[in-house]
Amino acid sequence: MKHLNNGVKLILIFTLAAMVMIGCSDQSSSKQSDDNSDNIKLTTDTEKPYVGFLLDTLQDERWYKDKQIFEEQVTELGGNVKTLAANGNDQIQITQAELLIEEGVDVLVVVPKNADTSATIVEMAHDAGVKVISYDRLIKNADLDYYISFDNEKVGELQASQVIKHTDEGNFAYIGGAETDNNAKLLRQGAMSVLQPLMDEGKVNLIYDNYTKNWDPTIAESKMQKVLEQNNSNVDAVVAANDGTAGGAINALSNHGLAGDIPVSGQDAELSALQRIVAGTQTVTIYKPIQLLAKNAAEMAIQVANNESIKTENTINNGAKDVPTSLLEPIAVTEDNIDETIIADGYYTTEEIYGQK
Repeated sequence: MKHLNNGVKLILIFTLAAMVMIGCSDQSSSKQSDDNSDNIKLTTDTEKPYVGFLLDTLQDERWYKDKQIFEEQVTELGGNVKTLAANGNDQIQITQAELLIEEGVDVLVVVPKNADTSATIVEMAHDAGVKVISYDRLIKNADLDYYISFDNEKVGELQASQVIKHTDEGNFAYIGGAETDNNAKLLRQGAMSVLQPLMDEGKVNLIYDNYTKNWDPTIAESKMQKVLEQNNSNVDAVVAANDGTAGGAINALSNHGLAGDIPVSGQDAELSALQRIVAGTQTVTIYKPIQLLAKNAAEMAIQVANNESIKTENTINNGAKDVPTSLLEPIAVTEDNIDETIIADGYYTTEEIYGQK
């Protein structure tokens, strides 16, 4: 892909500045107020390791936590960090990567919008002598340097396993994530490792199995609504890939008087999902402690920026190479263990989840 000329870059910069949900922060002054976090001007302290953090979006609740914790940890470790979010647009993310590379980042940490097109980011970075860490989602078919995430196949296994604890037969719907996100495919693989044996036995009938564009809850709701209408509301379980798609599915179930009557899975431990678990309309969310992921990624980024050696225990093949990988363990959260997981970790408070008692 050809690099964009300066005129196009300027247009995109103004476009970026106009987008409400695009995040940008410069931690060279870690005490700046949040009001300054949307400043598009790229600046850095050349005396510090400079880390570029590229997010897919800030439209989902969880990414604000990643952003805050990652930035704080990089700053604490003596680095300078700038975060840009692409508002769910892979071409904008590529342009943001080019801008940060030209600014002089020492390392890029990327949450790819598109697992395949993000290979361009790796190519551009390497051409400039900059290494790339893929964060949470794997960049495919690229000479990627490192990958850090949770075990996403295990996440899918946990989702399906918790659902079949409630019912292991009947009509099931699988509501996947975005097909452009490699994690969505890993989640499905994990879930199907649990569901397929039951399908082979004839106990489970998978009446819906599809991805959801951009992980959009409104699309998930619309798809679930159609499934219910086409099957006369005869649905016994929903395995949803994350809390957003779960929320959409539960809205549709509510329209048919089924919310709380059938198990529904999710992922990310969003506050709204935890509140639904307490209310009984969602069965499980998979908690991936963001603090653990963001802090470990920040430490890895500073080590890479300082040309230190990195030890990883795993490798994952991304289609081009076996990528050195650090995988963290996810946790299934139900109404039985919210207190000892989410609340004990300080992720949310008792009042936030349960309301005032």
